[in-house]
Amino acid sequence: MDYHLESQALDREILGVINAWRQHGAELKQGEFNDLALRLFDYQLRYNARYARYCERLGVTRDAFPGSWEAIPAVPAPAFKEATLATFDVRNAALTFETSGTTDGRPGRHYLETTALYDAALLAGFDRFMLAGGAALRYFNCVPNPHEVPHSSLGYMMKRVAEERSDGKTGWYLRDGELLFETFKGDLHLTIAQSQPVCLAATAFALMHVLDAMEGEGLRVSLPPGSRIMETGGFKGRSRMVSREKLYQRTCDRFGVNPGAIVAEYGMTELSSQYYDRVPAGAVLAQRRKVAPPWLRARVVGPDRKTLPNGEIGSLLHIDLANRSSCIAIQTDDLGIQYDDGLLLIGRDVDVEPRGCSLEAEDLRA
Repeated sequence: MDYHLESQALDREILGVINAWRQHGAELKQGEFNDLALRLFDYQLRYNARYARYCERLGVTRDAFPGSWEAIPAVPAPAFKEATLATFDVRNAALTFETSGTTDGRPGRHYLETTALYDAALLAGFDRFMLAGGAALRYFNCVPNPHEVPHSSLGYMMKRVAEERSDGKTGWYLRDGELLFETFKGDLHLTIAQSQPVCLAATAFALMHVLDAMEGEGLRVSLPPGSRIMETGGFKGRSRMVSREKLYQRTCDRFGVNPGAIVAEYGMTELSSQYYDRVPAGAVLAQRRKVAPPWLRARVVGPDRKTLPNGEIGSLLHIDLANRSSCIAIQTDDLGIQYDDGLLLIGRDVDVEPRGCSLEAEDLRA
């Protein structure tokens, strides 16, 4: 089987997993996930030369193949700044996403050969965790505008969601990093007058600026029933930060919603899939866990990259089957704790580089 036929066969299989979960809530058993993950890893060893070279340096090859998905070597997320990590010629990429907030001016780039897996994964997750009942919401996006920042994965995500799931009207309220508050306020008043439920999607930093502007004008509103607020992105090392509890308390106060209407999304440029808050009735914010669709799993690991027991804090390592054309396993500098009912996200370890998984510069640079 040649590359294109093999790639198409894998895509069909992964799309089948995504669609079965979206339509029927079908899960992947441990053995099924393990089988598909190892077959996808074998494929990437054959077609992603830089990833294969990295794995070989760690003693993992097709002749010394892991027996479990938990033993698949993870590429550190900063490697996407140094290398072209793809199974295909990236000049033919259907999507190119760039990281933001880099300290040395070089963005990381995640190249995807097709839009199919990314689109299916993002819509399935959004439908399940954000759109209970399949409501057609009006989207107020305080995230990068894809017309202005075409390589933002978050901007692309909300563009696709709005195209497929909106009531036909969508607003974008960031321009050159500045909040277009007067436009936002006017559109918000009009939408409330029409009793149209909304989805406000905002990074934590942008949401804080929306709240500052509303408080500066003494503005409080009551979003129509069924409205949702998606908070994402954290503060990305910004000098001004507030606790999540405080941010959500202010959000509830200014928008007239209860905490259950606010859902935090967690994703990365280097992933094709997203985690969302599990929001059980009556649960306090500190007890919220992140949950993933069945084709995405996280390991919480120690410095030796071995999985830690539930309840212990460690670095997050993600296995994303929708990353067919790049790297299946991504090591991050985010910290978390795994529990039986989901993942508790702690935040970013800004002082520690990922250990045990650095790549030599000559192996990384395109």
